[in-house]
Amino acid sequence: MNTKYLDLLAQKYDSEEKVVTEIINLKAILNLPKGTEHFVSDLHGEYQAFQHVLRNGSGRVKEKIRDLFEDVLTEKELDEFATLVFYPEEKIKLIKNGFDNNEDLEVWYTNTIDRMIKLISYASSKYTRSKLRKALPTQFVYIIEELLYKTDDITNKESYYKKIVQQVISLGQADKLISGLAYATQKLVVDHLHVVGDIYDRGPEPDKIMETLIHYPSVDIQWGNHDVLWIGAFAGSKVCLANILRICARYNNLEIIEDAYGINLRPLLNLAERYYGDHAAFRPKIHTDDKPSDQEQLQITKMHQAIAMIQFKLESSIIKRRPYFNMSERLLLEKVDYDREEITLHGETYPLENPCFSTIDPEDPNRLLEEEEQVIEKLLFSIQHSEKLARHMKFLMKKGSLYLKYNGNLLIHGCIPVDEEGNMEKMTIEDKSYAGRELLDIFEHYLRHSFANPKETDDLATDMVWYLWTGQYSSLFGKREMTTFERYFISDKSTHKERKNPYYYLREDEDVCRKILAEFDLNPDQGHIINGHTPVKEIEGENPIKAGGKMVVIDGGFSKAYQSTTGIAGYTLLYNSFGMQLVAHKRFNSKEEVLRDGTDVLSVKRLVDKELERKKVLETNVGEELLQEIYILNSLMEYKYMK
Repeated sequence: MNTKYLDLLAQKYDSEEKVVTEIINLKAILNLPKGTEHFVSDLHGEYQAFQHVLRNGSGRVKEKIRDLFEDVLTEKELDEFATLVFYPEEKIKLIKNGFDNNEDLEVWYTNTIDRMIKLISYASSKYTRSKLRKALPTQFVYIIEELLYKTDDITNKESYYKKIVQQVISLGQADKLISGLAYATQKLVVDHLHVVGDIYDRGPEPDKIMETLIHYPSVDIQWGNHDVLWIGAFAGSKVCLANILRICARYNNLEIIEDAYGINLRPLLNLAERYYGDHAAFRPKIHTDDKPSDQEQLQITKMHQAIAMIQFKLESSIIKRRPYFNMSERLLLEKVDYDREEITLHGETYPLENPCFSTIDPEDPNRLLEEEEQVIEKLLFSIQHSEKLARHMKFLMKKGSLYLKYNGNLLIHGCIPVDEEGNMEKMTIEDKSYAGRELLDIFEHYLRHSFANPKETDDLATDMVWYLWTGQYSSLFGKREMTTFERYFISDKSTHKERKNPYYYLREDEDVCRKILAEFDLNPDQGHIINGHTPVKEIEGENPIKAGGKMVVIDGGFSKAYQSTTGIAGYTLLYNSFGMQLVAHKRFNSKEEVLRDGTDVLSVKRLVDKELERKKVLETNVGEELLQEIYILNSLMEYKYMK
């Protein structure tokens, strides 16, 4: 080992005893049960539903409460206590309003603190004291540890423990202590969170989801196609920027742009007011209770058209300068007969419904007007100078990747592009071909390069970020074409169909899934592919557990826009030391409903895979890291203390 590194390490471990203690500690940790992993996907801005799933640990919190208190509490009391753990401040306020005198309230405080201590002891039973201490509310660590480690069979300190609780109550700290214990329990029930893509778009509050993740103790993210659009916009891609603005307009979410991230849309509105009118195909989809006024809807409709036209023009420029993207069929503005208001696609001619081409020159349809150039430049400047967006995008890059190998499983949002035979499809980029894992690695290389060089707006790396959104061989898109233009302007729905990559039916085949796992150097006998991106239509009988359990699809419709087709409100996956369980979620209506009724939004859990032997930390990614640390500490022992 590098002696300079060992000399630096010796400053931290400056005695033989410290090194020995740490080695003993780490080797002991290797034999603990692995922590619970929590997988979520396709959140699409649904912050309230995501918060609830996070707080209840996809049912893990309620399970532990039931394990402890099923024989002590009624069903209603179990629900009440679970709700208290989910939303402590709000539930305490409701409960206190129901008491007529302080004596009854003090009894409730005493019983609740006792139950909370028992719950947190149970939730932390497979962790070290050090890890538990880090999860506890700082101001109450001493008090909680005293209550946690008391022994019931010794009466010498019984009055001491009672006095602690009495003083907490009399000093007005009981609410804070109970809340702190509730949040600590939430942290301990789930050891690590995986977000398998698509935090952004469609729903109203992706920024709040990002703030939650930034402060979450242990998390990783696999980028989704919508996340990459936002990364691309911040990295300097005008066409990615046009796409996120168009999607926000389509789903009536422009407040994300203006209010959450402070982007001034006035230049776009001025352009839209000048060139566009009402248009049924561009009216916003209203899914929220906050219905905009008629005037606001008209403004959004106009902006929607303006940014869509800018998007189509910008896409054409990329398609022309990157012939190996193989997207010449998508040069749609050149296929329009502007006099007849028709378009010819794949040899068929279709009439255009209410075209809005007032900013298009038929002689040069892909050229941006000077006004359009100015608008997109101003918007790009604003996007790249939003402090809040910069913080969120940097976090996405720090914690994110296109795929992740974790504890023997492959986590990926979209797909691995394959042909009809299940072989990895090849894409040629600048005379070199890539397929499988190598293709995903080069995609991620370009995305990271683009993000690191935001002033390069028309370079290959930045164009490649847009390709990830819409390209045939993109692992995030997984279709042959994106028919946005057709959906706006052609009534014949056969033109709207987007042909999926064969991956999406071959993933039912166990042999194909095993081949993909092997491509990523994972054990096909033990590994699973955990997938998002395509909503599982449970309402039609589709099974999210595929290929003999090798494939688990966890996008079941967090987004309200999908719930009518999926029949549920999302899947989540739990993986603890005993195995994997898939959880289906009913629609989450509001926090107030949970507080009032004490009901949860979970449905049947399905066993994906049961471990034959309980899995230990030694067999995980964390275990690999600890083994490395132990190796380094042993090297330090030999270098410093065993000469």
